[in-house]
Amino acid sequence: MAALSKSIPHNCYEIGHTWHPSCRVSFLQITGGALEESLKIYAPLYLIAAILRKRKLDYYLHKLLPEILQSASFLTANGALYMAFFCILRKILGKFYSWTPGFGAALPASYVAILIERKSRRGLLTIYMANLVLLFCITAAMYMFFFRCKDGLKGFTFSALRFIVGKEEIPTHSFSPEAAYAKVEQKREQLEEKPRRMNMIGLLRKLVDSICKHGPRHRCCKHYEDNCISYCIKGFIRMFSVGYLIQCCLRIPSAFRHLFTQPSRLISLFYNKENFQLGAFLGSFVSIYKGTSCFLRWIRNLDDELHAIIAGFLAGISMMFYKSTTISMYLASKLVETMYFKGIEAGKVPYFPHADTIIYSISTAICFQAAVMEVQTLRPSYWKFLLRLTKGKFAVMNRKVLDVFGTDASKHFQDFIPRLDPRYTTVTPELPTEFS
Repeated sequence: MAALSKSIPHNCYEIGHTWHPSCRVSFLQITGGALEESLKIYAPLYLIAAILRKRKLDYYLHKLLPEILQSASFLTANGALYMAFFCILRKILGKFYSWTPGFGAALPASYVAILIERKSRRGLLTIYMANLVLLFCITAAMYMFFFRCKDGLKGFTFSALRFIVGKEEIPTHSFSPEAAYAKVEQKREQLEEKPRRMNMIGLLRKLVDSICKHGPRHRCCKHYEDNCISYCIKGFIRMFSVGYLIQCCLRIPSAFRHLFTQPSRLISLFYNKENFQLGAFLGSFVSIYKGTSCFLRWIRNLDDELHAIIAGFLAGISMMFYKSTTISMYLASKLVETMYFKGIEAGKVPYFPHADTIIYSISTAICFQAAVMEVQTLRPSYWKFLLRLTKGKFAVMNRKVLDVFGTDASKHFQDFIPRLDPRYTTVTPELPTEFS
């Protein structure tokens, strides 16, 4: 409690926006940088999502840009309003307490910012997890179980999983096995009648078919065109290609920025370790899930939704190829959100209005508190994201002054002393300074 009541008399220029004494100018600079980075993040993300979801032309003409701008505005507001409330709190309270530079400024900023974002994207956020792969395994197990259950998942989540693992893993279909076989035979006859060009994909498909030609298929498996071995291999190749192309698309803006100055960097667009890591992650997830599902159908001689828990858990090991805190935390938060709303529908969990907004605000405020007072406890990936969003300005806070609160705020900034203009400070600034 003593630490909470302790205060320092410095103003917002001496601690927060040390690069410029004006609160208004600093706010505008943060806003401009955050908006630029937000557009770089969301523009390719929404475009790739639209392509994967096979959106129609009307979406690209009328909805794509507004959705990009809305999400970019949310992220921009999160950074810019933090700077605004940072200064506002100092002016209201007249001094800084241990909670005001981080949690106090970030809480209202995050709350206002999340209201700008579309409600469908307001996921619950979590800060840390000790074992990232284990978290993803558990999350994947539960997601795949709900995917297999009737009315378990809806909307984009269901569509995304159907795209990744295929509709063959949905337990109920609107057509019978006999009708499916008839469709397969009809398709083969059409292919025999109409010669097709042997491109690279066609040759690869033919090779896989020839390798797995005599493989077995259990009667409960619904992948009627393939045997179990071919089914898993094709699943890996398909999603590996998707992951590789997604990562390539995400690297296009940075690669073309150096098109004339460093043309050799274009090579890294196609031959980059991250491209193959994302491909290996998606490909292995699908192949392990499908392989385990087929194996369990052979062992138990039935198709059961419970198989999805085991298959999904084992498939989660694929996170070893692409360890992403963002993916794990986002999926885990959305899983909690899904289970929460299912509890509400079942009448077993009370409904709290705006629960997602409140939890997001508190979670983000805790992250900002750590970023200001204890950077050493923050995940490196999140710290890099904050630096990117603020164009490096988060690193030039005067954390030496904050050491009085006992959190070792300047632990990783020992050599940094801001150059402050003494005309705008309340306390004589520490050297070095360029002003007389």
